[in-house]
Amino acid sequence: MEAPDLLRIDFPTLLVVPDWIEHHCPIPDGDHKGERMEMYDWQLHNTVHHYRVKPRARDGEKAKAFHYRRTQVIAPQKTGKGPWSASIICNEAAGPARFAGWAKGGERYRCSDHGCGCGWTYEYQPGEAMGRPWRTPLIQLLATAEDQTDNVYLPLQSMIRNGPLGAFMKVGEEFIRVGEDGRIDVVTSSALARLGNPITFALQDETQLYTRQNKLINVAETQRRGLAGMGGRSMETTNAPDPAIDSTALRTWKSKAKDIHRFYQPPPPGLDYAKPADRRKVHAFNYQGSPHVEISNIDAEALELAEIDPAQAARYFGNLMQGSQDAAFDAQRWRSADLAKPDLVIAEGELIVVGVDGARYQDALGIIATDVMSGHQWPIGIWERPELADDDYEHPFDEIDAAMTDAFTHWQVWRTYIDPQYIDHLVDLWVGRWGPDRVKAWPTHRIRAMAHSLRSYRQAMSSGDLSHSGDETFARHISNSKRKPQTMTDDDGKPLWILQKETPAQKIDGAMAGCLSWECRGDAIAAGAKKRQKRKAAFV
Repeated sequence: MEAPDLLRIDFPTLLVVPDWIEHHCPIPDGDHKGERMEMYDWQLHNTVHHYRVKPRARDGEKAKAFHYRRTQVIAPQKTGKGPWSASIICNEAAGPARFAGWAKGGERYRCSDHGCGCGWTYEYQPGEAMGRPWRTPLIQLLATAEDQTDNVYLPLQSMIRNGPLGAFMKVGEEFIRVGEDGRIDVVTSSALARLGNPITFALQDETQLYTRQNKLINVAETQRRGLAGMGGRSMETTNAPDPAIDSTALRTWKSKAKDIHRFYQPPPPGLDYAKPADRRKVHAFNYQGSPHVEISNIDAEALELAEIDPAQAARYFGNLMQGSQDAAFDAQRWRSADLAKPDLVIAEGELIVVGVDGARYQDALGIIATDVMSGHQWPIGIWERPELADDDYEHPFDEIDAAMTDAFTHWQVWRTYIDPQYIDHLVDLWVGRWGPDRVKAWPTHRIRAMAHSLRSYRQAMSSGDLSHSGDETFARHISNSKRKPQTMTDDDGKPLWILQKETPAQKIDGAMAGCLSWECRGDAIAAGAKKRQKRKAAFV
């Protein structure tokens, strides 16, 4: 197994950049700390692609001069993403990061012209793209937490302190001063006040961890908007993302934008990462471009992690986009065109069923409708606690009641199943209004009944019997749902499971409501309700 040739360069690029980096960014740690860094092939490949220049670029253009607006690098842990990212930040802070026209022959890049006293020069060839530094570099390094920034910030500090850049860059704990007015800031979810400032470059590290729940998807998007105003660009580095989790890494990978350079080299197909022999082959392939790595150590780390979370080991060390095995539902399939049908509208007067689950204060409250005839689901409403809600917040029950009343008005509601826990007042209200035959409590704490209902809901997604409106909040609740294994088994001896969530910030009430709604549809069909209906659903 060999990696493809990464050093083919048949396009204009700032070739001065890798030379500048190798002369200004010493190896940050290890036995060779302080020695000259020479890029691995994959690092050089991504450097020259990130700085690829459009053939018709003009001197003075900023981001517009480059072929790619931003770069994504997906690679396993320990391959060297952190030190390489630090070297790119160094170049964006003090090196030839901007396009400066086309060489006619004899032109030179001199460090002495840009405040660096190392004496290094680079001679351009005729027709070569030339570079120059930003006059006032404003850079942000984004990560999920302070210790996560250490992946890049520690080697960055070392490169500056132990190389020529230390003469005009002052290293601090939270930011680095560049010359008189430039700076490199560290930004985490606990230090978002720095967002909104104009910046010239952003390095977004471990973007597979940026989710809606931790608010970092919005942070990353805010950074990119700040870059657009300055003509700056960005780069993100990540392990293989979980395809079941909506993350910045997954969004970038799946984006149809053509001005993103994406680098991802998964192992050859046909290898089973769960088998030790194949796993070693996968590691040998993944790390052949990073000779500092001892494969035996990777094998040991992966084996230990696989005992607890095989899917995480496959992503972190196997470089495989493998979903967590504890995911209750296939989030990719849920979002696929097979199930997501936003143009399908259920006509007024059709027979539907409704599922309700949630709480009054902290957890969300979801009301999901299902068309009995077609199996199409859509939210009547999903209410979540606002981010800055007061301590005495509770969901707007007048609004919730109005939404349910509207559903009963527009469609023929055969029955509603409600988990009464925490919202028994709604059960009482709606039973009094529509009667006990149309509004029934369906307690979700009955483990066996709940487990069988969830299994049927999952099977409906797999078979395509179910479709849905494509609502994003509903999809997020489906993605957040994890399995909680139970000691009891079904009649076939298979272990049963119910739903749980990884963190309190994640919400799954929409998924639970969807399951109750699907359970109610099954009971409606068993009662013969489907036979009395004619399909009136239409695509618009």
